[in-house]
Amino acid sequence: MTRGRVPLIPTIIVIAAAAVMVALGIWQLGRMDEKGALIAQYAANEDLPVLRGFEPFSPGASEDTGHLDANLFRTVEIACDTPRDWKGVAGRNADDQSGYVHMFACDEALMDGAPGSVLYATIGWSRSPQQPEWQGGTVSGILSTAGDDYEVVASEPQAGLEPLAKPDPGDLPNNHLAYAGQWFFFALTALVIYFLALRRRWRDDGVKRK
Repeated sequence: MTRGRVPLIPTIIVIAAAAVMVALGIWQLGRMDEKGALIAQYAANEDLPVLRGFEPFSPGASEDTGHLDANLFRTVEIACDTPRDWKGVAGRNADDQSGYVHMFACDEALMDGAPGSVLYATIGWSRSPQQPEWQGGTVSGILSTAGDDYEVVASEPQAGLEPLAKPDPGDLPNNHLAYAGQWFFFALTALVIYFLALRRRWRDDGVKRK
């Protein structure tokens, strides 16, 4: 194989693209460490005492009671005296059986930390999606997320329902290592493909000169 001239502009473009991919991979490795630390914090929250008088959406809430994400997976106690916006969604009970979990909205979010979010009381599990009769009250359970909203998964079921599966911070995904590996693979693939293209070009140029 005769080695010829390396085209400047395409080479710069390919190397720059590969460098961006490597940078993204390194960023994902950093995110992996951050996510691991967050999961460890949530696991530690499980051992904290019950946070009573929890008012996550009250204006001017204190640092201890006002930050939802900081208290995720902690046992909290909320007042849900006027439940509304019932939802029956697919979920599992404490025995890992599939069925429906029943949740009611308790309060609109007013804090800057969760604009537009809703706090739900998830009060129990049943095999039927039918709405249970529940007039509201105090709910003690694990603070968790429900999509873009938040929920308190009741430790003791209400309205004659069955116990719910306990939220586990160990179930939170930490896929950043896999994402990092993908970016590194893309960078290597781009460089290999470009090198093969160059080698073919050099070979063809060598054939033409003979």
